[in-house]
Order: sequence, then C-alpha cells, then structure tokens
Amino acid sequence: MRILIVEDEHKIANSIKQGLQQEGYISDVAYTGTEGYDLASSEPYDLIILDLMLPGLTGLEITTKLRQAENHIPILILTAKNELEDKLRGFDYGADDYLTKPFAFTELLARTRALLRRPKNLSSEELTCSDLTMNIKTFTVTRNGQTIDLSKTEFSLLEYLLRNKNTVITKERLIEHVWNYDADILPNTVEVYIGYLRSKIDKPFRHQPRLIKTIRGFGYKLEEPNV
Repeated sequence: MRILIVEDEHKIANSIKQGLQQEGYISDVAYTGTEGYDLASSEPYDLIILDLMLPGLTGLEITTKLRQAENHIPILILTAKNELEDKLRGFDYGADDYLTKPFAFTELLARTRALLRRPKNLSSEELTCSDLTMNIKTFTVTRNGQTIDLSKTEFSLLEYLLRNKNTVITKERLIEHVWNYDADILPNTVEVYIGYLRSKIDKPFRHQPRLIKTIRGFGYKLEEPNV
C-alpha cells in the first residue's frame, strides 16, 4: 500500500512517514499543497493524509480538484480546526475522514487501516449503527426512520462514537475530539452530553436495543447489537 502525506510541518510529516513505514506502508511526503496535488494527481496512491492549512493549494482545494477530476482516492484530513462546520465542509468537499490535531499515532494508524479496507465505491456520507443513521453531508440523524434533532455538540459527539462504534472511548478522548481546546469543560460535561444523547437516541425507542453503553471505569461505547 502506498500513502501520500501532505503536511507542511516537517516534524509531523516525517514522524507520520516513519511510523507508517514501520507498519509496512510505502509513504511519500509533500510539504506544500502544490507539490501534494501534483503527486496525488499523477501517482497511484491508495490513501492521502492531508493537512488543511498548506502553502500553495489548501487541503480543501486539493480535495476539490481531485474529486472534480473523478479521482476517488480516500482522503484523511488532518486539521487543528475542530469546529463542526470545518468538519462538515471537509466532507462536503469530498474527504472521507478527519483527525483533529494533536492526535495519537495509534489512532491515525487505525483510521488509515479502516480507510484502506473500505470498498472503493462505499459512500462516506453515512454512518450507521443498527437502525441509527447519520448523514454527514446533510447534518441529519434518524433512528427507525424517525428524525432526531441534535445540537452541534451532540452531533459531533455522536459522530465520533459512530466512527468508533464497538470500541470503548474514554472521557478524555471524547473531550479531545469533540470540544474545542478553550472550551469550559467541567468534570461531568461528558456525562451530561451522553445523557442528552441517550434521551434522544435510546429512551424514545423502547422496543429497540439501547446503543450507548457505559463501560464503568473506562468510558463509553456505541455498540452494534449482537456484536
């Protein structure tokens, strides 16, 4: 598998390259958006790890140009911007997944493997768990065909749980990936928002399995029934 890393921070780019090579992936690095686009449009890569803020072409401009050229190589966006609107813009432009800086290499590796396993024709617009469906592009959530209204934070929290379904997620990890760095996070903030989600996606659907599980001493898990 051959991966292109487009990142202008040399230390981050080289660290990712080294880590991926240790896992057996062939990796190339571009430090500018222009160089990244030239490589992505001319070489056969299996995945692009793409920063948003780049000299030359931005990450969103690269994504747009590739998709307009019918190049559907999976794109994993790296961004220090963790506002919901920024994430949605990335998906709207054609990205397949995102990872907010700073991140652990183990999570980057897990997302890389997931994207490389994905069938080429699989749409990245919908995330599902049982009868719960989230459409990233239209910012809608339904369960059992019923529309569920969520706040921006609730949507972002549920999105992260869906992207990591059947995996236990700690409170600390949820805070890192759902809330801004300067957000006023109280000790029970995560519990409060998990409660909000339960009241909307579990409690009203008494005849369906409960999807959000508390793993005492560890965190939370959005669990596919019978898994």
